[in-house]
Amino acid sequence: MCLAILPIRNLKGSICRGEEVAGMTKILLCDDSKFLRLATERALVRAGYVVSTATDGEQALQLARDNKPDLILLDMLLPKMTGPDVLKALKKDPETARIAVVVFTGLSQKNAARLQKDGACGFLEKSEMGLEKGCDGLLVALAEIVRKLKLEVPAAAGAAK
Repeated sequence: MCLAILPIRNLKGSICRGEEVAGMTKILLCDDSKFLRLATERALVRAGYVVSTATDGEQALQLARDNKPDLILLDMLLPKMTGPDVLKALKKDPETARIAVVVFTGLSQKNAARLQKDGACGFLEKSEMGLEKGCDGLLVALAEIVRKLKLEVPAAAGAAK
């Protein structure tokens, strides 16, 4: 169940973070930038999401199969296997095809239409999130996507209605 690409403006191993509770939205965060991955993971956990992380494309595929997250935040420039290749593999595999994938990248939206055709249901441009000032823009944009997917938005992340 994917939605149209959302043009949002202004806005080593994986361990599952956050205590998993029935109904909580599980997110797989795939980014090779250690600083960005840790900062984003911390913000997502504090907001109330259950988070696991991957540092490369191959690990992302394995964790998606093993953990069955509700949503994947997928960087496009990953080692071992690129983001677009991970997206195609996820959508081709019956075990992972129904997982919502949101592109989370520093690349511009010029590739958004192709990524939507390949199965992405959202597009968050890192430069538009204002991440250098904190993760509030990301949390607001992500809460909007999560709501549209009819998944659980944690109270701490639900500022944008």
